[in-house]
Amino acid sequence: MALAGVSALVLAGGAVGCGAEKKDGASGADRSVQQVLTAAYEKTSEAKSANVEMTMSMPAALDGGGDVTMSGVMGWDPTVMDVTMKGSMLATEPDAPEQVRMVWRDNVMYMDMGEAAAKDMDGKRWMKMDLAAAAESAGAEAGGEMLSGLENMNQSPVEQLALLLESPNLKRVGEEKVDGVTAQHYKGTLTVKEMMESNESLDVLEPKEREQLLKNVEKSGIKGYDTEVWVNDDDLPVRMDVGMDTPQGNVDMSMKLSDYGAKAEVEVPPAADTFDLFEMLKKLGEMSGDEAAFEEEMAELEALESGSGV
Repeated sequence: MALAGVSALVLAGGAVGCGAEKKDGASGADRSVQQVLTAAYEKTSEAKSANVEMTMSMPAALDGGGDVTMSGVMGWDPTVMDVTMKGSMLATEPDAPEQVRMVWRDNVMYMDMGEAAAKDMDGKRWMKMDLAAAAESAGAEAGGEMLSGLENMNQSPVEQLALLLESPNLKRVGEEKVDGVTAQHYKGTLTVKEMMESNESLDVLEPKEREQLLKNVEKSGIKGYDTEVWVNDDDLPVRMDVGMDTPQGNVDMSMKLSDYGAKAEVEVPPAADTFDLFEMLKKLGEMSGDEAAFEEEMAELEALESGSGV
């Protein structure tokens, strides 16, 4: 499984609007798009958590191409996540696990890589990724890009709604059913610049670095993000979709939300059961001058990847 593929699951972040008070009996058709989305932002912020199911499809031409589904619980304020991932993105090796559990708390992500990984890592089956520490050690530009990519996978619906409030391009499509729930459907396209200007995870970058990152993304051929959101009668989003047209093909993500306010107390694995991916990579870099030690460490890492599908 390519971490770059999984890290692209959800995109957004940004500032909020106001004036969303819902009049008694007012439906999505009776209010402006701005009023509906602002009300959804406020109600979702208050809920602080929900059960979530995400699906993503990436073209085979991209690293980590395939399909993946994530289901579990997500919390915001504070940010936490406990989900199980399944799909062809995981099946990059014959011995890859059929599913991978991912836990996120305090800006640290843990992935249960299975028994095969434990055999190669002294019984440690949980891979740890401390995103803030990794970004700091990598430097401002490289660290910012990496932190942005990995943080995007846990962007909450609150952050996504915040970005939509800033866009004038969302229009009401009409009333539809989402898993039997009546909802108002809104659709529009956000530019790369709009996404990046409102993405708080890029705040670690200097203005010149943000400008260069924007140029790099645009150079990759991504012109914008097709965005859709469905809001129910309680002013809560029940589905949010993002699509990207890349030179390699379409990248599509869909997130369904239910049971707002669901319990989101996430427990992280014991330190004795974890190995730090970024520390391992750092060690590999230090060993690159020692050919024998480097080859031995690379063999261990390759065995880990083969057994877990990373």
